[in-house]
Amino acid sequence: MAGPVRRITILGATGSIGSNTLDVIARHPECYEVVALTGSSQLDKLADACERHRPRYAAVLDESAAERLSGLLRARGVETEVLAGGDALIRVATLPEVDTVMAAIVGSAGMPATLAAACAGKRVLLANKETLVLAGQLFMDAVRASGAELLPIDSEHNAIFQSLPAAFREQPYAMSLQDAGIAKIILTASGGPFRQRDLASLAAVTPEEAVRHPNWSMGRKISVDSASMMNKGLEVIEARWLFNAPADAIEVVVHPQSVIHSMVECVDGSVLAQLGSPDMRIPIAYGLAYPLRVATGAKRLNLAEIGRLDFEAPDLQRFPCLALAYEALRAGGAATAVLNAANEVAVAAFLESRLRFTDIPRVIAETLALPCDCDAASIESLLLADAWAREQAGALVDRLPC
Repeated sequence: MAGPVRRITILGATGSIGSNTLDVIARHPECYEVVALTGSSQLDKLADACERHRPRYAAVLDESAAERLSGLLRARGVETEVLAGGDALIRVATLPEVDTVMAAIVGSAGMPATLAAACAGKRVLLANKETLVLAGQLFMDAVRASGAELLPIDSEHNAIFQSLPAAFREQPYAMSLQDAGIAKIILTASGGPFRQRDLASLAAVTPEEAVRHPNWSMGRKISVDSASMMNKGLEVIEARWLFNAPADAIEVVVHPQSVIHSMVECVDGSVLAQLGSPDMRIPIAYGLAYPLRVATGAKRLNLAEIGRLDFEAPDLQRFPCLALAYEALRAGGAATAVLNAANEVAVAAFLESRLRFTDIPRVIAETLALPCDCDAASIESLLLADAWAREQAGALVDRLPC
């Protein structure tokens, strides 16, 4: 790949997105330099990544983790400087020498550093859903004000980005979807592991069953979100902000093969789609190299081998979380922040076997129905809404049978 070396910070280097990003980078050492890596609990894995890529900085969440990581690195002769705390995440996301930030920390914890990277005018490779779900308007305002480059990494949004006209995808707020010749955005969903499971049996679903995705290898939380289709609901909210798209112009269709990653329907009736193997290295490499393309190591798509592509409308009785996401998006204000926080609490409780799978949407719906005084005018207010919703959802979880 021609062009200058890109210098990269990876927020969330030990998760699946971070690991796949490092895999792509390792395939093209002449193109990329890792400046900083961050992690949370998987310190051995973070130490391995530091040993291989020799970043200048590694950042973790607290001092005890920093001490342990420092010891691991010293034992390996790695001179990476270890930083600790939320401010450290912001520091490595805004380093002057860094031009590209992979935002892959799961949950609201990744939002402040991702927002800071946008305010600093970086190329932001956005794999953190919660940034746009919590603070979509504020984040997009920051991107426009700083001149940051925003490239979505979720396979669905990356597919939409690739399928949109170039002028619109790079400046989506300079015109409307209609003015760009786009009738609607179509997000595809696999349907997860419970697409055809008997509805009456869903209350007995175990965490082990829920995290067993049929197509993708993902973390536990996002796998549960896929099983409930809250993941797709969050993606609808993201699409609204990424592509300046009203809720009524965003459609979800279930596509079990996960070969078509999403589509764009044009006003002339044409439908443009991006296809590929279900391998996150493809959208990651697209974001890293944009507007060029680099090899990823992903399996090439063989349509003859696949044989058929199926589509169906989502069953909202089976997947009420999807309907709740649309409801929160249309409500506006802090509702999507409340939705996200309540979901995180409910999913954590389910993974700890403290809540039934079918009670996840119940906790979210009841939390959304409570009066919340917070607005979406500032990050501080949205974080207050997030904290309030977590408290309310936690109390609801404690009252429900497991």
